[in-house]
Amino acid sequence: MKKLFVAVLLSCATTAIAQGYPAKPVRWVVPFPPGGGTDLISRVIAAELSKLWGVQVVADNRPGGGGTLGLGIAAKTPADGYTLVLGQASNIAVAPGLYAKLPYDPLKDLQPITQVIATPIVIVAHPSFPAKNVKDLVAYAKARPGAVTFGSPGNGTIGHLSLEMLKSMAKIDMLHIPYKGASVAITELIGGQIIIYGSSMPPALPLINAGKLRALGVSSAKRLAPLPSVPTVAESGVKDYEAVNWYGVLAPAGLPKEIMTKLHDDIVRILKQADVQERFRGEGGDVVGNTPEEFAAFMQKEVPKWSKVVREAGVKVD
Repeated sequence: MKKLFVAVLLSCATTAIAQGYPAKPVRWVVPFPPGGGTDLISRVIAAELSKLWGVQVVADNRPGGGGTLGLGIAAKTPADGYTLVLGQASNIAVAPGLYAKLPYDPLKDLQPITQVIATPIVIVAHPSFPAKNVKDLVAYAKARPGAVTFGSPGNGTIGHLSLEMLKSMAKIDMLHIPYKGASVAITELIGGQIIIYGSSMPPALPLINAGKLRALGVSSAKRLAPLPSVPTVAESGVKDYEAVNWYGVLAPAGLPKEIMTKLHDDIVRILKQADVQERFRGEGGDVVGNTPEEFAAFMQKEVPKWSKVVREAGVKVD
């Protein structure tokens, strides 16, 4: 009877806390420097939450370790709803296979709230390359092992690993050339120094439309609206291939259910706003807004998938 009484008291206290949440400013940890996609997405949602709640949601940039530093900081704060973080494929799904030791366990130390957007990769080639699609690319690479060079923004990035996954699944040999960032890699591709590149949509689309690059395939499960004639990699014969970058809101594990529900519902409401969707489409992403349970199940699949790619490719961090 005493245990039941204590449980009821705790339940009432949790409900009361949730009803008064948020009662003070909320910290939004951004694990990358200002100016990039993670920063833009974080600041858009934080600004909308500030308006909705009448309480400041303050972006706190904590770059370092490929996004792992900021995630580690967020994971170690109290699970009271006053610290949120925007995680992504790199520091949630890729990092466990890439780093020998992490300051957090992405599947145990963090509570998924909702996946925000998913951003597919477009495999682009220099126009002089004879392949017109991924099927042609695979045939070309099989006939000429090691002759196809592909660039990336750096070792361990999704742009890099998406093509390592293609190598593994299609059983082809291509040579990886890492660069210090996407802009350098794309410049080298246009100049003909490399043959193919796995790009996000925003920088690639205008170059594709201008004829400076050729789109061979997209990494998503479905074709992309801006490139309806470009087949998916899976359509091109690499069965079950899918590789997307993604972003999602998380909090420290142990968050009270009532606060988690409020966070989810309010953020998803923001994601449904037409102006927010338009801004995120500019980042080349499809808005998701799934449930905490769906996001958690997605993460459970992503971590072993990318760990396998990292292991098979023998990837080392820069």
